[in-house]
Amino acid sequence: MPQILAIDYGKKRTGIAVTDDFQLIASGLITVETSTLVSFLKNYFLAHKVEKVIIGEPKQMNGTPSESTVLITSFIKLFQKEFPQLPIEKIDERFTSKMAFQTMIDSGLKKKQRQNKSLIDEIAATILLQDYLHYRKL
Repeated sequence: MPQILAIDYGKKRTGIAVTDDFQLIASGLITVETSTLVSFLKNYFLAHKVEKVIIGEPKQMNGTPSESTVLITSFIKLFQKEFPQLPIEKIDERFTSKMAFQTMIDSGLKKKQRQNKSLIDEIAATILLQDYLHYRKL
């Protein structure tokens, strides 16, 4: 069974997570500089079968689009041009970064390790993907 890949898109860095081949478990894969994201994805898709891409959709507390929505929309257009065969599904990403930071605290990471923004982005992508897997089963 192909994997599902999740993207926590950011202006500078983008966190990426993937499922196992049975689409049961989400795992952090990597955080890449956003400027190299398309190149990374091209290489990844050549080496791995991916069925779908999940991308975080930033929203305000009241459910309206956030200021980051323009960036995400622009990236999705580029993605669809580069990878027209891969479907994208957007899901609400509110609180994923805060949940990622709390996960780091709960796992006992030291303060210096918690300041690693790349790790926060990767964990946020993992939370996004795990949420998708959970709600897909309901």
